[in-house]
Amino acid sequence: MGIESQFIWMNGQMLPYEKATVHFLNMTLHYGVGAFEGIRCYDTPRGPAVFRLSEHMQRLIDSTKVIGFNEFPYTVEELSQAVRDVVKANGLKECYIRPLVYLNSPGLGLNLAGSSVQVGIAAWEWGNFLGEDALEKGIRANIASFTRHHPNVSMTKAKITGNYANSMLAKTESVRLGFEEAIMLDPQGFIAECTGENIFLVRGGKLYTTPTATILEGITRTSLLTIAADLGYTVIEQPISRDQLYIADEVFVCGSAAEVIAIREVDFRRIGSGVCGPVTRVLQKGYHAAIHGEDERYGGWLDLVG
Repeated sequence: MGIESQFIWMNGQMLPYEKATVHFLNMTLHYGVGAFEGIRCYDTPRGPAVFRLSEHMQRLIDSTKVIGFNEFPYTVEELSQAVRDVVKANGLKECYIRPLVYLNSPGLGLNLAGSSVQVGIAAWEWGNFLGEDALEKGIRANIASFTRHHPNVSMTKAKITGNYANSMLAKTESVRLGFEEAIMLDPQGFIAECTGENIFLVRGGKLYTTPTATILEGITRTSLLTIAADLGYTVIEQPISRDQLYIADEVFVCGSAAEVIAIREVDFRRIGSGVCGPVTRVLQKGYHAAIHGEDERYGGWLDLVG
């Protein structure tokens, strides 16, 4: 399914899909100096609802601060309302939402001075990022030859557009080698994250995940930490080596686009029984109940569109 829709919100205006364009001489296009979010809207018993909308909008604004913008033209609530408007205008019940902050500039110098912040928001129907079979079967992954960003080379707490060249290099390499996803190491050689997801492993009934110093602090990750604790699991944040993945009982990844997906194989080594494991399955079900409004404990995470 493509990413077309009827309308895209740009700088306060709802524009027809084909007119939502930017100029070729655009600073973000040339240098990757922009920020974005990936958000999902789900159909619930109370109607379409966007998952953790305000948290995503706050992270978008925080990303612009990390880049170096001292002024931003919209509040969290203004952006949140724009998201609701886009979903409604396109008549969508379940969709993926992409806000993007980009720059207009009178020149193409390597300096933010004089540039103005622009914002666009699109929404479209989109299935699971890692494929429709991934939920049941899990995926195969490998350790990428490309290292995740050093936190003092390119900021890791912001969803900066240019950062994802790193992800595309790793993902393309892995797909060409026959895998579905790449697992990236941090500059010290420990597990960091995947190209668009955070990573967990299960061993002895406990959950382990990487510290936040070199990773994007995923909103899905944060949600799963809460759900796992509510289900009685112990979650430990600590450095993880690649060989700890090989001997894990289960490995899974999470993200707004991917949701919660098992990794059944890493570097041609079968993980556990080679299928989605029982702990991963429980967390999948808990997460899906939360995003579809089926668990009242997490009702505050849903922002109704209507």
